Amino acid sequence: MIKDPNILLSVINTKLRDQYFSLDELCDDLDYSKEEIVEILSNNGFFYDSNKNQFIQK
Repeated sequence: MIKDPNILLSVINTKLRDQYFSLDELCDDLDYSKEEIVEILSNNGFFYDSNKNQFIQK
């Protein structure tokens, strides 16, 4: 798992835009921890917007 929040944000949002319909689908397919992704990005001012299917700034 990528720990740098800026790189993680870029990779996750790109995958959500290009390959996955939801964060749950991405995490299930790639065996990522949804909680870990949300925690890292939340601690850096981002939250997952399910309507936009991307992480955006708070």
